[in-house]
Formats: sequence, C-alpha cells, structure tokens
Amino acid sequence: MTPIRVLIVDDQELLRRGLRMILETDDSIQVVGEAEHGMRALAMIPEVAPDVVLADARMPVLDGLGLVKRCATDHPDVPVLVLTTFDDARVVRELLDAGAAGFLLKDVSTDTLTDAIRQVIAGGLVLDPRVARSALSMPTSPGRPELTEAEQAVADLVALGLPNAEIAARLHLAHGTVKNTVSSLLRKLGQPDRTALALQLARDLPK
Repeated sequence: MTPIRVLIVDDQELLRRGLRMILETDDSIQVVGEAEHGMRALAMIPEVAPDVVLADARMPVLDGLGLVKRCATDHPDVPVLVLTTFDDARVVRELLDAGAAGFLLKDVSTDTLTDAIRQVIAGGLVLDPRVARSALSMPTSPGRPELTEAEQAVADLVALGLPNAEIAARLHLAHGTVKNTVSSLLRKLGQPDRTALALQLARDLPK
C-alpha cells in the first residue's frame, strides 16, 4: 500500500520533529517535508506532493487560516488538517468556513491523529469533540465560500443526488476528478459527509 504523504507545518522545530517521530511510527504514513510557516508550505507543496498538510493555526508570515484559504484556491485536492493548542471556537469556525479538513488539539493521542489523517484523505471532516459543539453552534461567516466554475458544476449535480459516476459522465470528467472536487466542496462548505453537503447545496438551488 502506498504510504500517505504528509507535510508538517509548524513554526517550532521541536514540535515538527516530535510530530515526524510520532507519525513515522505508522508504516502507512510518510512525512515528506517540514515547513516553518504557511508561505514555505505553499512553496513546498508542488515539490513534495503531499496527500495532506498538517498545520499549526498560529504561525508567523502566513498562519493556518491563511494557509487553508490559499490551499483551497491553489491546491484544492490537498486537505489541511489543523493541529494546535489554541481552542478558541471562533478561530475553529473561521478555519472550517475557509475549508479546513479538520481541527485537532495537540494533546490528541497518536491513534487519534493518524486516524484523523486517514479520514481527511477519504474526504471526511474531523473536529475535536472538545471544541466541536461551540464551534459549530457559532454563525458561519457571511455568505457561502466562493466556488470555482468546475466546483459549481459538480455542486449542482451533487445537489440533485447524482453519484460520482453519473456526474463524471455528464460533465465529461474523470471519476477521480469528481471525487476530488466533492472532497473540496466538503471542506469549503464545512459539511461532515456527502448527505449533509447535498442537502445544503439543494437548499441553495434556484427555486
């Protein structure tokens, strides 16, 4: 099985090394790089081709929120899982609204962290239960995140309840492209699964 490729982004070298050691105890995960802030991570993504970015929320130059926003635009197929000691509900809500694949506190167990990485690779949304209720009860940012033309085309068909194979056929796209776009929509719109996503998109359809 091909290992999951992870890019670690944290301004503290000691924490980056610690995370690398923890993750590399799992044979199914490969750490392909480390970055000290979001701008460095953005420069590295095309070089190291990570499957997932594991990032701190608070960093100089470009923080976790900025990184999530840039990845949603420039690298929509690469989920960003935010790992931090900072558990402010508003920050979590902003990260999710921006398209983060999840949010975990740094004291999670190794098993929880590796399981979360696998979940976001599969297109899921991971949120630490200690902050989930307060974060999700907060109002979302005004307006829906802007979708690309390709994302909107897929979103319209997801709203109709069509499966990926039929969406791919209608839009003349590869099945994998549709799957990745749906994963991007889940992150951007902060939905935990495809059913919730379809319901939200259906509500947004013109009457």
